[in-house]
Amino acid sequence: MADAAAGPSSPSATGVLSSCRVSPGPVAPAEQPRSAVTRHYRYYDLLMAAFVTVLLCSNMIGAGKSCVVHVLGVPLVFGAGNIFFPIGYIFGDVLTEVYGYARSRRVIWAGFGALGFAAVMSSVIIALPPNPQEPFALALQPALVLCFGNSVRIVLASMLAFWAGDFTNSFVLAKLKIATKGKHLWSRFIGSTVVGQAVDSVLFYPLAFAGIWTGDTLLHVVLFNWLFKVAVEVLLTPLTYVVVGWLKRTEGEDYFDVGTDFTPFTLKD
Repeated sequence: MADAAAGPSSPSATGVLSSCRVSPGPVAPAEQPRSAVTRHYRYYDLLMAAFVTVLLCSNMIGAGKSCVVHVLGVPLVFGAGNIFFPIGYIFGDVLTEVYGYARSRRVIWAGFGALGFAAVMSSVIIALPPNPQEPFALALQPALVLCFGNSVRIVLASMLAFWAGDFTNSFVLAKLKIATKGKHLWSRFIGSTVVGQAVDSVLFYPLAFAGIWTGDTLLHVVLFNWLFKVAVEVLLTPLTYVVVGWLKRTEGEDYFDVGTDFTPFTLKD
């Protein structure tokens, strides 16, 4: 089906156009490569900040809490952070769909750097000895260790899984946009999330818990969390349609990654 949120045109078969823009007013020439045109967006920076916020909060606040909710009498056990972590993938989908892979790449690196800083900061604060004359500091220290004292193995597994999963998600979405000529937005969002979340889950849980959990437990957790995160994406797809359509009209941008350098190891636009 045709997608109302996508732009009115698609990249040419010759690949000359590097982007397709939808705007009520004047925009930069579409025939110029992005590197030759400096664009300033109204909401890109805010989306980056929102992405990093969701990433940090879902990893540091809810990741360690296991919850149980009874659905039709059946106990459903899941990590609390999984409710909010998929929202980060939705931000990634929106960024790639509207601004393109290169802009999304910068946001992923910003999130990766934020995770690294949070890990270092947590380690330093926990390692500093509490003031023995201050009862609150003595009571707080074990709580800090419990909440933020993840092992190096878990921290590294989390960072690697995020990095690989998000870049996979963005790459798949960008390629699907070209393949579908900008149509069927739902297929790009759900398809990229299926692949990206699979990479994230398959990397994180074995790297973090292999040898600690049994093989059956690992398999169950990987499958459940993958399905759970994809389900969140599916449920939020109608809202994502609205946000993407509004951003494309407001920003005057609907980027197609024709000729894009998809290496993750650069910050160039």
